[in-house]
Parts: sequence; C-alpha cells; structure tokens
Amino acid sequence: MKRRLLARVAPAALAALLLSPAGLRAQDMLQGVDLSQPAYSQAEMSRAEVEGALKSGTRDFSGKSLNGLDLSGLDLSGANLRAARLNKARLAGAVLDGAILDQAWLLHADLTGASLKGAHAFSAQMQKMIADGADFTGARVAGDLSGASLRGAKFNDANLSADMKNQSMGLMRAVLRSAILEGAQFRSANLMSADMRFVRASGADFSRANLMNADASGADFTGATFTSAMTKDLDLDSARIDASADSAFERAQHLDRARRR
Repeated sequence: MKRRLLARVAPAALAALLLSPAGLRAQDMLQGVDLSQPAYSQAEMSRAEVEGALKSGTRDFSGKSLNGLDLSGLDLSGANLRAARLNKARLAGAVLDGAILDQAWLLHADLTGASLKGAHAFSAQMQKMIADGADFTGARVAGDLSGASLRGAKFNDANLSADMKNQSMGLMRAVLRSAILEGAQFRSANLMSADMRFVRASGADFSRANLMNADASGADFTGATFTSAMTKDLDLDSARIDASADSAFERAQHLDRARRR
C-alpha cells in the first residue's frame, strides 16, 4: 500500500514528505517512487530558457523539472534548486557555488568537475551521480549519494554529518554507501555518523576529518591518509586498511575485524 501511495505522490508533496518524520527515518525515497513520471524523467524548460532566465536575473528554479538537460558550464551560483528534478542532467563544469539543492533529485546526473563550494544539499537524492573532480568545499551535504562516483572530488571543510537537531524526526546524514571516493579529499570534513559502508576510498585524504560514529563496514581505506583524524567509534568491521594505519584507529570499533594490507 505504501509503495502504491508514494508512486502517485506529486513532486511538491513528495518534497514535503522527505522532511516528514517517516521520510527522515527512511531517507531513501526511491523505493516505491515511479521515476518514469514526466516530473522525474522529462524537462519543462530547455537549456536556452534556463540561460534566458539567468540572463534576466532569475535564479529560482525550485520545483522545476530539468531532467536530462545539458546544463554543462552554466553559472548557477546561488541558484535556488530546492526540490528541482535534475535526473540524468549534465552539469559538468557548472558553477553551483552557494546553490540550494535541498530535496533536489540528481539521480545519475553528471557533475564532473562542477563547483559546489558552500552549496546546501539537505535530503537530496544523488544516487549514482557522477561527480569526479567536483569541488564540494565547505558544502553541507546530508543526502543520499549511494553508488556515486566521486573520484578526486574535494570535500574539504564540508559538513556531511548527521543533523543532530532533528533526532526526534529521524537521522539525516550523508549516505555514501558503495560510493567511489578514490583520491577524494576530506580534509577537516565532518563525517560524524555518516554511512560509509563499502566505500572505495583508496588514496583518499581524511586528514583532520571527524569520522566519529561513522559506519565504514566493508570500506576500502588502503592508501588513505588519516593524519589527526577523529576516529572514535568508527566502525571498521571487515574494512580494508593499511597495517601501518592501526595507530590512527585506536579508538575505532571492530578494529580486530579489519583486514590489513
């Protein structure tokens, strides 16, 4: 019954549902949503219309369906894309600094080399997004990036931690499950309580990052750097780590179950 109901939810109503108690507890809203609906698979504007809006000073695209559009290279800094649908959109090299992406849909979107410095993406659906080399420096990301490709991406000083203010409504945090983080930078990033299960983070830099209470079960951290990182209660069950990195994980959970290289 719940799946049939969600499949019929209108985009605006679904965005509200994402912030409801049930939505926050589940966080993954894909289950039961009919992504073949025009709102999630088609575009109501063309690239030319988006460019025209930007030139006229309009930067509010909240709730718009922009699925599949080639918006690569556009300057969307400070744009309001709250609850916008950008599934399979191409935003390679786009500038989204300070953009609002709360409750936005970016499934399979291409943000290769895009700049999202200081952007805000709360409860965003970004599963299997491609954002290799993208810059999320200082961004607030508490969305679902399961299966995303983030090779060489920068999350320095970014906040991907759980939103502790909404505990009564359920846990909202960055979900990086099975994401590719090879060579990514998380210097001084806040990943407290983040879901990092099965991430591929070989060669990533977590220097001074807060990884407390994060779940990294099954993760690959070989060749990664954890200089001065906070790792208390980081779950390393079945994670792959360098034997020389044991000292960085003295207060982690299940260190005895980690696999050393």
